[in-house]
Amino acid sequence: MMYQGFAAVYDMFMDNIPYDKWARYISKLLKEEGISDGNVVELGCGTGNITRELAKRGYTMTGIDISTEMLSIAAGKPDIGNITYVNMDMSELELPFTANAVISVCDSINYLTDYEDLKATFAAVKEYLDDDGVFIFDLKSEYFFRSMLGDRTFADNREEASYIWVNTYYEEDKINEYDMTIFVKTKRENVYEKYEEIHYQRAYSLNEITDLLKMMDFSDVKVYNAFTKKPPTKRSGRIYFVCRK
Repeated sequence: MMYQGFAAVYDMFMDNIPYDKWARYISKLLKEEGISDGNVVELGCGTGNITRELAKRGYTMTGIDISTEMLSIAAGKPDIGNITYVNMDMSELELPFTANAVISVCDSINYLTDYEDLKATFAAVKEYLDDDGVFIFDLKSEYFFRSMLGDRTFADNREEASYIWVNTYYEEDKINEYDMTIFVKTKRENVYEKYEEIHYQRAYSLNEITDLLKMMDFSDVKVYNAFTKKPPTKRSGRIYFVCRK
């Protein structure tokens, strides 16, 4: 399911995410791969927080997302130039140009719960990358779903909105179910609108991903513990992959 009711309050509840720090890390990885400017496509751009940060750093950004609601929020932010937003399923990616780099962060790839959709996404990325172009993406790890998220409930209560977020991790299928109930304040006094959404993410092992990248003939595959240049450990919650066409 796509972000719908939650889209309107997504940025409010994600205000603890250091997008500037994350963008610095991604920009550093890009520059280390020889890409300091040019066309960068972001898959699963959401409300455009990383998209905007990279545009500020000189990249010409194209943000792709399946949720029209999330893209509406992104497009409604102050114009800083160098950004185009496109409503599209990443597994059906089609572009009128090739890109210097494709990125996908904030665990957007985990939303590809069907392995065939994952393969289709990687194949499309390769098709629309320049020769020697770079693909950078992150994933929540199996450890994260199993030990840090699964079967836990989170809640946040604010003046403008509140949510209850119930997680269920199905070990056999490696699927995490997010059952969210959101209450958003309306213009009427003491009246809140209720939204209910269910989302799913899949945990992929490091070997599954690296094997698929090699099968797709991506080269120079590097794997990092998030926001470092160190290799991931068994307790890494988020893992970054960097590879070339």
